[in-house]
Order: sequence, then C-alpha cells, then structure tokens
Amino acid sequence: MKIVIADDYQDCVRGLDAFKLLEGQEVTIYHDTLTDLDAMSTRFQDAEALVLIRERTPITAALLEQLPKLKVISQTGGGAAHVDIAACRRHGITVMTGTGSPYAAAELTWGLVLAAMRHIPAEVENLKAGRWQRTLGTGLKGRTLGIFGYGKIGSLVARYGQAFEMKVLVWGREGTRQRAAEAGIEVAKNQTDLFQRADVLSLHLRLNDDTRGIVSAESLAQMKPTSLLVNTSRAQLVAPGALEEALKTGRPGQAAIDVFDTEPLLADSLLEQPNLVATPHLGYVEKDSYELYFGDAFSNLLAYINGQPVNNLAG
Repeated sequence: MKIVIADDYQDCVRGLDAFKLLEGQEVTIYHDTLTDLDAMSTRFQDAEALVLIRERTPITAALLEQLPKLKVISQTGGGAAHVDIAACRRHGITVMTGTGSPYAAAELTWGLVLAAMRHIPAEVENLKAGRWQRTLGTGLKGRTLGIFGYGKIGSLVARYGQAFEMKVLVWGREGTRQRAAEAGIEVAKNQTDLFQRADVLSLHLRLNDDTRGIVSAESLAQMKPTSLLVNTSRAQLVAPGALEEALKTGRPGQAAIDVFDTEPLLADSLLEQPNLVATPHLGYVEKDSYELYFGDAFSNLLAYINGQPVNNLAG
C-alpha cells in the first residue's frame, strides 16, 4: 500500500521502533506542512493511506474531493476533530484513531510553570551573554494553582502542584467539578473566582464549540498582575488576540504557552512579548509518546491492510 506520513517536522519517524511495523510497505514521509489546497492535493495524489501526526494537517472535504485513491486515514492519538468525518464517509474512506498518554503534556506544562516563574529561559540567555542574576523569581509553595478542566492532564498537573505544596483550585464543567471534589480538591465558585484567585492558571480543556474563546479578554483582565497563565491545551481556547493584549497591559503578568492559532509559527508579534515563555507545541513530542502514538497508528493500518476488523469513525 502507498502510505504517506505528513508533517514529520523532526525527521524522527523512521527512527522509531514502531516504524518497523511498516516494513514491506511503500512509505513516503514529508517534513513540512502545506496549507495551499492545490499543493496538498498534488502531494497526496497517489496516497492510498495517510498517517496523520495529531492535528498538523486538516483533512477537509475540498481536499478529499481531489484524492480519489485515498482509502484510509490512520490518526496518531485519539482525536480527529481536524478530519471531516462526514466527507470521509461520503468517499468511503476509513478513519481510525489510537490512544494517547497524558504524561508528556503534563510534564511539559510543569516545565513551563517552573521556567516562567523562575525566569529560567531569560537567565540562561543572561548567563551566556555574561550577565549574572538579573531577575527575581517567584516560588510556588503556598501559592494557588488554578486548573481549568480536571481531565487526565489537568488532574496530573494538580498532583504536581500538590507535590510543590501549592493550593489547588479547580473549575470546569459539572463532571470536572465533581471529580475534583471527590479528590478532595477545592472547587472555585465560578470561572471568575478561578481567574481572580489563581497565581498560576493552567488550561486543560478540550476544544469544541462550547470552549472556543472561553478565555475572553475580560477573563484575562481579572487575573493578578503577578499571575501566570499556562496553555498547553489549544490556542483557540483563548479569544483571538486577547492574550497578546493582556500581556501588554500586565494582567496576567506572564504567560507560558505551547500552542498557537497557526502552526508551525515562525514569526508573530505575540512571540515578541517579553513576559511570554513559548515552546513550539512540544506537549506530546516525546519519545515514549511517539512510540505509543505511532505504534497504534501503524498497527491499525496493518489491521486494515490485512482485512482485520477496525474501528472506523466514518463507518
């Protein structure tokens, strides 16, 4: 089968143990992301199978119209919101997803918290430039960690906060509030209460119609000038342009983010803000996670090729 793997930014897929599963298949790997429809259709024209790395390439109805040979899409991870499932169904294309792990994203979240609160990136650059101790960091013990969304990742981050002797405060949907209460964690009175009280506020919500833009400019303005907003979930949870303007006005005082409205992002005025720590969507980009994600994606694809039963989202 002619298999195309898109968006392997680091050129690392061939080096995974999981890649051995595709021995004997005709595999083409691309290391960049295209956005032009005609360019994408040309690149994927001969593909019978697409392996997608998370949400890096949206699969739209317009694109599918130009891919008559495509039979199957195997997604790394468990989400497929970037794939037009209805259009796949119309074209008879099988769509399969795998499993994911919350640990890599939770660990990166905590790394960003420490990096921002102790000004680690700035001080690394200061030291390399011959400057000694130019900032005064802020400790975590005794401060309030706000968790917006208490799912698999949010609950791990809450535990990390407790290990650092922080007070943990949670808000989200009814299920989130119930799980937090059962775990003995304080539930905020409402979203405003969460934003006003948190010294560190970490977003851990799924992106959908209800959560898109849920963090508004008004929400950010409620935060302390000493607080930190962390987003390793989805950029679109924050209203367009709201974070950059909030950082300029100083509420919150800092932000640490791993996700952006447009990716890959190589230049943007948001990145120029001095009170921002940013990483290029590294949350799941970790060896163990890649072995898990691609192992599932390739195993699902082999099952399809061998005529074995598969879970078809478009079925």
